[in-house]
Amino acid sequence: MDNKFQNYIDLDYPLPEKVWGWNMYGAGLENIGRDGKPELFPMPEPGPDQILVRVDAVGLCFSDVKLIKQGGQHPKLYNRDLSVEPTRLGHEVALTVIKAGENLKDRFTPGQKLAIQPDIYVNKVVTAYGYTIPGGLIQYHLIGKEIFDADNSEYLIPIQGELGYSESALTEPWACVEAAYTQRRRLFPLDGGLMWINGPLHSEKSFTFEKGLEKPSKIYLSNTPPQIFELVRSRTQAEVVEVGTLEKDQIAAFAQEKTNGKGFDDIILLEPRSAEFVSEVARQIAFRGTLNIVSDQPLDNLVVIDAGRIHYHYTTYIGTKGTEISAAYGEERNRSELMADGLLVVVGGAGPMGQMHVQRSLELVPGPKTVVVTDLNDARLQALRQNGDPIAEKNGKQLILVNTSKEGTDLAAIIRELSDGRMAEDVVVCVPNGKVMENAALLLGKNGMLNFFAGVSNGTTINIDLNNIFLNNMQLTGTSGSSVFDQKTVMSKARSGSLSPNLSVAAIGGLKQAVAGMDAMMSGIFTGKIVIYPQLEDLPLLSLAEVANNYPKVAEKMGPNHTWNREAEKVLIEEFWKND
Repeated sequence: MDNKFQNYIDLDYPLPEKVWGWNMYGAGLENIGRDGKPELFPMPEPGPDQILVRVDAVGLCFSDVKLIKQGGQHPKLYNRDLSVEPTRLGHEVALTVIKAGENLKDRFTPGQKLAIQPDIYVNKVVTAYGYTIPGGLIQYHLIGKEIFDADNSEYLIPIQGELGYSESALTEPWACVEAAYTQRRRLFPLDGGLMWINGPLHSEKSFTFEKGLEKPSKIYLSNTPPQIFELVRSRTQAEVVEVGTLEKDQIAAFAQEKTNGKGFDDIILLEPRSAEFVSEVARQIAFRGTLNIVSDQPLDNLVVIDAGRIHYHYTTYIGTKGTEISAAYGEERNRSELMADGLLVVVGGAGPMGQMHVQRSLELVPGPKTVVVTDLNDARLQALRQNGDPIAEKNGKQLILVNTSKEGTDLAAIIRELSDGRMAEDVVVCVPNGKVMENAALLLGKNGMLNFFAGVSNGTTINIDLNNIFLNNMQLTGTSGSSVFDQKTVMSKARSGSLSPNLSVAAIGGLKQAVAGMDAMMSGIFTGKIVIYPQLEDLPLLSLAEVANNYPKVAEKMGPNHTWNREAEKVLIEEFWKND
């Protein structure tokens, strides 16, 4: 190896006068770049409150597909006319500081490596790098007030240790996976919130409410006997309003009037019987609101709930079969991490993000003992086995792959046999499909957790047995995006060796292959993540097996089964980087 890689790190080369980049001018792949090609832009010079960064690696993400399809109508672009004000894709990035403006020289130094947490809030309004803010599919760009004046000063994350460029970029999607197992639900009544308690009109049970009634500012009571009114009045300083009898067809108007259409922050149903009543109530949960069902008797049918809101609005379903209402709340009853020594099913787990869930579960100690992965594609499943089996063997776990498209495959029967009838402790759904989500719920046993990782749009309803919430302590959870904390957690795991982000990489390419890479991602050509290297503009788009076949020096440094790592990346930069 000569000095090219060291020159790359040391910034010991002249900056180009022009840089290649892929601006996006409208919906569709045909509107990225000009005539299917990237454009040349002048090398920018940072102002006093800006830094100039080099983009070293960009992970392509399925989240970009919605932006590609919707263009300026995407929620994070706020009806922007991209033909006039273009954006740029690429929110999974590794960056290097080239120059810092006069006012930022104490904070940033040339050669400093950075990652970005792309969900950026400004005055509590979400923007996003790679969406509202033009992203990383360019060789060099400026960063300024659009990030430095945001609500969190840490959206730019310094990369510590010896992390390579691709694994640094992939800390963002890995942070989304990590976030899926951290508590995003609100598990207690909201301070100053609006609460509604309904029922039980004809019950003789003696209910208690030891914790939580001190939090709301206003509590509505419907269909409640006198003892519930007295219980509430004795334990709260909130305004308590009795609304009398409330029928199912009155609920929507009641909620609209009392919440101005925003929904109730906390809803408590005492001994409901009608699934239709509960379905109507579930529509009235506020953003980050909770529905607590307290009963020891099952509902008469399945309940209709909005699966999209679990993922995007963090609506929470909790419950208890006892008479202490507050027993449903809290971390102890509502877990978010995978069950130790349990059985996990990852539905659609052989896709790029699903593979991350599988890898995390196999590397998690303690964690699931048995991991079942479903997919419709044998090639993707076998690619997953190549990387997954060594991790499973190392940690004493069992990895089972199931192609559910094959005739006669009964996934529920397979899970029943593997679990000796108890069913799964955890099911993670990586397929954005309501029917798949419905079926996934049937795989859970007692104390099971159903995690909607893949988001469906708000308004996507599913029919689900909510009896399992209050009778069997089922967990319903979902997450969208990640936080700075999640990304730092992933970085720490990567540095310690307990997590290997590079195992997710299936293909690489140079900047000029970015749109071809997006097309390949949307077509499912590669089995894992595609990483674009903007500085290696002429690198072809290749699977890792093709890289190994075509570039022996790179192949020598790759891991088992042609897996990607930072040593192979160094040789790749030696082979393809133009430093003159």
